Amino acid sequence: MERICVFCGSSSGARPEYAATAAELGRQLVERGIGLVYGGAHVGLMGTIADSVLGAGGEAIGVIPRSLVDKEIAHTAVSELRVVGSMHERKALMVELSDGFVTLPGGSGTLDELFEAFTWAQLGIHRKPIGLLDVCGYWTPLLAFLDHAVEERFLRADHRDTLLVEREPGALLDRLQSYEPRTVDKWIDRARG
Repeated sequence: MERICVFCGSSSGARPEYAATAAELGRQLVERGIGLVYGGAHVGLMGTIADSVLGAGGEAIGVIPRSLVDKEIAHTAVSELRVVGSMHERKALMVELSDGFVTLPGGSGTLDELFEAFTWAQLGIHRKPIGLLDVCGYWTPLLAFLDHAVEERFLRADHRDTLLVEREPGALLDRLQSYEPRTVDKWIDRARG
């Protein structure tokens, strides 16, 4: 893997463990020779992981819409800052530049990025691994909802299982690096016609 895209909050959250884990993930990326692609901001967990990667001598590529640059939240010290026209362009470029994804805690924007990458994987648009770093059980309610979606036949269990979940950055990076994509039909009821 050359680069991993990290989706995460533009806030730091309520627990110090969120920022500590973001910083540790940044250090681990650099130790493994993996570059960072992220949302391009200097605030919240986004700023924490970028600063961690840069502080350890690694590559950090930020992708940010012009509207957010104008609000002065762009991280101007990253290795490369790609300014795009919209949030849609941002997500598409982040996917294009990356070999896999890690999702740290975050809010609606983080969920939007995660679910777009997850949906694209289900549809076969990409075959890249997607991981959730479940810091302090942050993603536990979301995982329970996805299990419910499987039970209610709106999501295949095989697709649910493609989300790699770990509590520690090193364990998650190990799983992303050893990931073997599977081809599974998206439509549960296709055979029923």
